[in-house]
Amino acid sequence: METKFKFELSQRVELDESREEGTVIARAEYSNKCNQYLVRYLAGDGRQTESWWDEDAITVAA
Repeated sequence: METKFKFELSQRVELDESREEGTVIARAEYSNKCNQYLVRYLAGDGRQTESWWDEDAITVAA
């Protein structure tokens, strides 16, 4: 079965809770977990960072 990713590589996304915006730089699929995305973004303190986020924790950036 082919997994459908909600977000594309290089797509701009927004973190739901903090509203920080970033770019999807990697995707991961699992047999027993939701899809995850590695997002590169500027943290609230101005540092560039990368973190993995579950699919339901990010949305398309406005």
